[in-house]
Amino acid sequence: AAGLDLFQGDILLPKNQRNALRNETYRWKFPIPYILGDDLDLNAKGVILQAFEMFRLKSCIDFKPYEGERSYIFFSKQDGCWSMVGDLKTGQNLSIGSGCDYRAIVEHEILHALGFYHEQSRMDRDDYVNIWWDEIIAGKEHNFAKYDDSYITDLNTPYDYESLMHYEPLSFNKNASVPTITAKIPSFDDIIGQRLDLSAIDLERLNRMYNCTSTHTFLDQCSFEFENICGMIQGTNHDQDWVHQQGSVTGQEDHTLSGRCRDAGYFMFFSTSSGQADEVAILESRILYPKRTQQCLQFFYRTTGSPSDKLIIWLKEDDGTGNIRKMRKIQTFQADSDSNWKIAHVTLNAQKKFRYLFQGLKGNPSSSSGGIAIDDVTLTETPCPTAVWVIRSFSKILEDPSISVIESPRFYSPEGYGFGISVLPNYRNSGYARVAFHLCSGENDAVLEWPALNRQATLTVLDQDPDILKRMSSSKSFTTRKDHVNSDNVTVIWDKPSIAGRFDESCNCYRSVAWGWSNFISHSQMRRRSFLKNDDLIIFAEFNDIIHLSNTEVPVVPVQSALMEGLVLERQKRAAQDMEPVQDQLPYLPDPCDPNPCQNDGVCVNVNQKASCRCPSGQAFFFMGERCESRQVHGNILGMVIGGIAGTTVLSVILISMMARR
Repeated sequence: AAGLDLFQGDILLPKNQRNALRNETYRWKFPIPYILGDDLDLNAKGVILQAFEMFRLKSCIDFKPYEGERSYIFFSKQDGCWSMVGDLKTGQNLSIGSGCDYRAIVEHEILHALGFYHEQSRMDRDDYVNIWWDEIIAGKEHNFAKYDDSYITDLNTPYDYESLMHYEPLSFNKNASVPTITAKIPSFDDIIGQRLDLSAIDLERLNRMYNCTSTHTFLDQCSFEFENICGMIQGTNHDQDWVHQQGSVTGQEDHTLSGRCRDAGYFMFFSTSSGQADEVAILESRILYPKRTQQCLQFFYRTTGSPSDKLIIWLKEDDGTGNIRKMRKIQTFQADSDSNWKIAHVTLNAQKKFRYLFQGLKGNPSSSSGGIAIDDVTLTETPCPTAVWVIRSFSKILEDPSISVIESPRFYSPEGYGFGISVLPNYRNSGYARVAFHLCSGENDAVLEWPALNRQATLTVLDQDPDILKRMSSSKSFTTRKDHVNSDNVTVIWDKPSIAGRFDESCNCYRSVAWGWSNFISHSQMRRRSFLKNDDLIIFAEFNDIIHLSNTEVPVVPVQSALMEGLVLERQKRAAQDMEPVQDQLPYLPDPCDPNPCQNDGVCVNVNQKASCRCPSGQAFFFMGERCESRQVHGNILGMVIGGIAGTTVLSVILISMMARR
């Protein structure tokens, strides 16, 4: 429709280019320069930056603002979502058009740019999926072509139904509800075409293709499943140790596996049911080396002892002499009567090599029948979430048709705006949960800017996989605009909630109209992955001003041709060696040998931009002169001629003399 002749629906290919995956000349060098065009929606710019952070977390892929490089990606708003494949060495476009501003879609298009085609393009795809050719829109059949190993490679990985690069069942279909591609195993029809995040196999291929051995923002994680407990050590100045405990006993289940496995599922436990009050146990991480100045420590903990027990997080840093001994208390968690696993986030702000510490502190052992447990620890160099909402027993909520909507407590953004989250578990019986964002009145309303425009709201339903690199959380964002209005089509819903909202007794505040997504996450996705671990649904929320992204486009600097660039480098090299500089040989300089100035079939050679004739030579004659204009006899031929004449003359004299004597 856009006249772009897109290959497979969202790939813009140069002529004859089909094998970026195999041809290493199409591989990028990192960091990849980028430009965010100002025709992009403001929300799209923020989502693109989110996608960059996900690649930095899970791979060695990195990005940087464009500074005149030859290779770069220009993100712009054109018709639809599409990309070129691989680094074309000339700068290239990637379109994030209307409706494309979702993190997973941006990641999909960036994967194309990094060199990946769609999953169902594999040579062996017919072993795994069916293509229903009669259901494809006429003229779109080429989008379902498959290619042999000379075009693409699977990097020795299995077919991935869960790939972010797989078509969904209804792709290019001419009948609204009839699929064009289905899995050979019918239960996988709900999996193909997922747009949550990179799958584990997507990530494996990416890291194999670019030889990634580390990432940029991942530091540490531990689910305590192995006896080495991820290199953690017991503290030296304490009373007791943390115990590596198996969690299959009812009431003492681990968080990683929720007690489902008889011989697996471990966590660290500090018993507070005996001994003396104020006794401590300390668990220290291995030494870590930060690249950024902000880290987020995420972990799950459970308290089953005395309400006076405490879990304290410490940071131990380099003291400036190379010794890690400088202590800083970061946060204290007070035990309570809730024995469920809880999620915690702690911002560390380490700037030198460091360890993080878990200190368990006994309260009153006489009132304790348990202790403190920790599991599934993750440390990344990313900001901790602003708001975390845990909804308990969510499976039961899904089964209860009387529960139409659940609203979160009030949270506050970094600027001070109050906000909340709404969840409609069974939205219109569609098999999806609706998740939406709304503002709440709060203590800062008198000094804040209203309406709250150009703020990006991001909601994330957390996949609780213990390996953060394999999590496929559902995340969506929108940016507040003045055309978001109430049913009266006049009042901007992002105005002060006391004006644009309704009063809610549960929070003693006003809540605005909720803005969100009716198909945020499907019930089948929640159950298939770890979204409902321990039957808890966990939602993160952010609300940040992104007006600074309004003007991000920079002009593209004309880049020298490869020939000119090589000559410049050669001149610099020769100048450094005090040598005679080479003469430029640029494509636009006239050829001194065109037309050929050499006569008598002489060959013209370009020497330092001057014609030099190479004159022909025969058996008897050769040519010479600046233009091969003079003909000469070869010396040996001339000698033979003279010798022959002289010999004939002498022989004639002898014969005449003999005849005269007779």
